[in-house]
Amino acid sequence: MRWCAMFRTSETLPNRPPSINHWLRSGWPRIVLIAILAMTLLPFSSANAQQSDRLAAIVQISSIVPENARTAASLGTNRTGSGVVIDSDGLILTVGYVILEAIEVAIQGPKANRIPAEIIAYDHESGFGLIRAQTPLNVKPMPLGDANQISLMEPLLVASHVGKLDAKGVFLIDRRPFAGYWEYLLEQALFTAPPHRQFGGAALINRQGQLVGIGSLILNDHQSQGRQRPANMFIPINDLKPILADLIAEGRRKDAAHPWLGLYFEEYRGRIFVTRVAPGGPGQDAGMLAGDLVLGIDGTIATDLADFYRDLWQRGEPGINVPLDVIRNDEMSIKVIESGDRYQYLRLDPSF
Repeated sequence: MRWCAMFRTSETLPNRPPSINHWLRSGWPRIVLIAILAMTLLPFSSANAQQSDRLAAIVQISSIVPENARTAASLGTNRTGSGVVIDSDGLILTVGYVILEAIEVAIQGPKANRIPAEIIAYDHESGFGLIRAQTPLNVKPMPLGDANQISLMEPLLVASHVGKLDAKGVFLIDRRPFAGYWEYLLEQALFTAPPHRQFGGAALINRQGQLVGIGSLILNDHQSQGRQRPANMFIPINDLKPILADLIAEGRRKDAAHPWLGLYFEEYRGRIFVTRVAPGGPGQDAGMLAGDLVLGIDGTIATDLADFYRDLWQRGEPGINVPLDVIRNDEMSIKVIESGDRYQYLRLDPSF
């Protein structure tokens, strides 16, 4: 949503005192919201020099991915997003899909110069990616904050750099689990509105100028006045802190990867359906098909997709057999999948 669009009203103001419903429909609540947001965001811009210094840590990331990459069809071969410099040696944090399976990565620094970078790490469990600039950036890194300390409806700043620096004020509207169709779960995902269009790898910044999240998605996920409205989902920075040393040293976390089924899911009215099967993945080898209804695992009924993932992952490491309870053509069967390791399936740097 463009900020200018928030000032439009569909009605003229009446001469008589309006009812509360008329006021809500008039568009004035949006104007009041912007005024409140502007006042509460004053700490972000107490001095232009300070603001410029802080946002210089936001860079553009461009990556080239080979056509035979596992994610080329779904994510493309030329990807662009944002990243945040988080240390004095040019370490940059971004969302993992921007650099996933890339063979070439470059950043555009604050002076618009193109700088080559190397991939340091990819972490599927969180969704984070790390790269490092190969020449000095000479920018002040952005300090890491505490996402757990953000209150609902607290004003924040979203900043991206795709072609140009773009920073906008938002509110934290929700904090809850998020289950992605690609066998992905965040227990404390952050949701903000109004949405920011260049969300991939964007920085979520608190009023102290600290990084508290990295942009991942835009979803019609915000319930307002009986309607679904778009919001951004951010990965909380707290998910990075326990694994940062491992990612820098090893390229991935030391903990064993989750068992991977190679299936893509959709949750609809409390039921879990397979929408796609990864070519050459464990699910395909076990005969799973798009359209299969998954009830749960080995007699344990899944209440939702997040519950299904938790049950799957607590059963062990990649390589375990997973007996899925499946309904296909109104017939129930058990499909035993020998789970795999997603890191071995993806065409990543062998050092990962």
